Parts: sequence; structure tokens; C-alpha cells
Amino acid sequence: MPADKPNRPVIPLKPQSPQVTPASSASMTPAQARAQAKLQPATWRWALLLHAPHRLAFASAVAVMTIAALWWWLVMVGRSSGAWHMGMAVPETFVHALLMSLGFMPLFFTGFLFTAGPKWLRAPEVSARQILPGVLAMVAGWTTVLVGAYVHHTLAAAGMALVTLGWAMLSGRFVGMVQRSPAPDRLHASLIAAASLIGLLAMVATSVGLATQAYAVVRTAVLLGLWCFIVPVYVVVAHRMIPFFSASAVPSLDAWRPNWLLWTLLGMVFVQGAWVWLEARGLPTPSWLWRVRFGTALISGVLILALAVRWGLWRSLRNRLLAMLHLGFVWLGVAFCLDAFTVGMRAQGVDIPTLLPLHALTMGFLGSVLLAMVTRVSCGHSGRVLAADAMAWGLFWGLQLATLTRLTATLWPAQASILLLAAATLWLLTLGAWSARHWRWYGQPRVDGRPG
Repeated sequence: MPADKPNRPVIPLKPQSPQVTPASSASMTPAQARAQAKLQPATWRWALLLHAPHRLAFASAVAVMTIAALWWWLVMVGRSSGAWHMGMAVPETFVHALLMSLGFMPLFFTGFLFTAGPKWLRAPEVSARQILPGVLAMVAGWTTVLVGAYVHHTLAAAGMALVTLGWAMLSGRFVGMVQRSPAPDRLHASLIAAASLIGLLAMVATSVGLATQAYAVVRTAVLLGLWCFIVPVYVVVAHRMIPFFSASAVPSLDAWRPNWLLWTLLGMVFVQGAWVWLEARGLPTPSWLWRVRFGTALISGVLILALAVRWGLWRSLRNRLLAMLHLGFVWLGVAFCLDAFTVGMRAQGVDIPTLLPLHALTMGFLGSVLLAMVTRVSCGHSGRVLAADAMAWGLFWGLQLATLTRLTATLWPAQASILLLAAATLWLLTLGAWSARHWRWYGQPRVDGRPG
């Protein structure tokens, strides 16, 4: 919150003090904001989701994410116990891959892009009502996909087509905003717009794959969406926001983010995605090419870890909210290093599944950065102090435990059944609690009384 003006005495709030009015909320101290939060009635209303784009999009995203986590936990319980198993029209592994990559992530992107995007692009603000049709189409589409996965593959394909329509409306609006922008620097927004169109292509391919039961197409589309849409958007946002947030919170740090660094990071991601795609296609790979992959993955991982240090990893640990963002970025370097480890072990005749680096990337990098960024945006736009309290900090470490448990399941196949269930349980409990907390915020007025 903005600091009080100089030479202006701050009158501490007493228990019997009246509620701070919206007119004076702009100059409230953090202590006053917390005091007002206690005085305000905790009224949750659906209508408040339409007060700002992030409210609508984030609330929809946490709903889809919680449903996906609950569904996967039930699948793991069924696998572990063997007591029950519902037949599926679409293989559960493909449904899981779809929901965890293209499911809730684009909805979170929507909330961020239509909140920060207009500021980046010097464009008019976008209202929640303008993105409502696209968001509703995506939520209805993912619900239909999950139902269709048990009923019939054509219903799942129809749901995916609805998701595609929703994302076409949302990404089209953002692309138009980028094209009309008068801002001199549109690099980050333009790259996100391009990645969003690739994501749209991946969704179209997924719809076709589900309709024709061509699951090889679905798998290729998921990999395309992950490596050419989801991860690039994360990398672009990280390049723009991590140095900015770090310099704002720690004055001794500089906001170092030259454009060549952004292109280098994207190059690393696309090269790694190409390796993963070749392996998924089952194409014969000569031994020298495996050595090249080992080298590129290891060098990329080490350079990303070095960048995390350059961006102020160690000094960020003093600020919990900033530390969450930095530690999440570290997982990207770890994922690349784990891919090099996997390739190296395979060269020695030890078969280690590619799920090891994949889950370091998805649960570790994508999950941790998501939790950190959405927590920050949600705190700032609900009038709360920009800080990670004990609950947010504890949930972040719960996510780290879930990720490590999932990685251990890959390395310890003898106990995989128990560990997979434990990882799914931790994921559900951690992100379920986090989602419930933020869902409550999105349907309540700002604690400082301001609009938005």
C-alpha cells in the first residue's frame, strides 16, 4: 500500500474505531488495512467476480484446477486400492496430461494478461464482462471433456472444441490489443500473443485427435502446447517480472533483463521441446545425438541456475513472496539438469522414465511460479499487503513436498503406488487449500474499500 505522506501523523486504530471509508483507503498503512479487513463483513457475492478481469479468470482457473486435482486423486486412490475402477472412453493418462497443461493454465494467463497487459501496452482497460464469454466457454468445455472422458470420446472432443472456441476469443482479444498498442516496447506482449496462437493450434489438434481417437495426435498436441505455449509464456513473464519485482523489493538489486537473454531462454526451451518431441515420436536416435542432447540440457540447466543467482536468489530469501518466485524459477534449471541426468543414465543402460524431468518442470517450475505470481496479484488487487503470510508460505512448501514425492516415485518404482497416491494427496490438499482461500477473496470486496 502507498506510504502515508510526510509530516502527516498516523492515528492508530482502536478496537472501537469506525470502519475506514473508501475515500481514505488510498493512504492506509498495512496495519490499518488489516484492521479494516477484520471490521468488514465477509460477504461473498457472484457479482463481484465481474468487478475485474483477474477476479473472473482466476476464480474460474482455481475451480478447474481443484476439480482436476480431485479427479486425479480419485484415480490414484482407485489404482492404489484396486477396489474400484470406472471404465473410461478416453485413456486417463491423456486426460491428466490435458488438464494439467492446457486446462487451468490458460485461464490463469487470462487473468494476468488482461490485468497487466493494458499497462504494458498503454491500452484501455479490459472489463471482466468483455472476457466473460471466452472464460465461460473454457470452463464449460473442460467440464464436458471430463464427463466425455467417461461417456464417449466424441463428447470429450466436443468439450475440447468448446475450450478451443473460448481460447480463440480470449487470445484473439489479446492479439488485437497488442496490434493496436501505441507502446514503443511490445516485445514481451508480442511473444506471449504468438505463443497464445500456438496454444490455439494445439487445442485444435487435440480436438481432432479426441474426435478420431488418434491419441498419438493428442500426445503431440499436448507437447506442442506445453513447450511452445505454456513454458514460453512463463519464461517471457519471468524475464520481465522477476528482475522488476526483485529490484523493487531489494534496492541493492538491479532489474537486469537484456533482450538477448530472453531470446536465449526461449531458444533453450524450444531446443529442449524438440528433443522431447523426437523422443515421443519414437524416432530412431543415434548415440551421438543423445550426447548432444545431454550437453544441451546440462548447459541450459546450469546457465538457468546461474541466472537465478544473478537475479538475486540468495537475497530474495529474506522476502517470502519474492523467494517463492525465485525458488520456482530454480525448478526450471533443475528440470533441464534432470533431463541431462536421465539421458546420461540411459546411456549407461539404466532406464529412467522421462517423467522425472517432466514433473520437475510442471509441478516444480510451473506450479511454484503459478502459486507465487497469483498470490502476489491477488494480494495486491484485493487491497492486502504484498507479503506471503504463514499460510501462503506453508502452502508453497507443501507444493515443494508434493513435487519431491512425485519425483521420488519415478526413482523408486517398487514404492511407486504409495508415493504416487501421496503426491496426488499433497497436491490436492495444498492447492485445494490455496484455491479455497483465493476463491473467497475473488468474491469479496477489496479490504481497503477501493473499487476493483
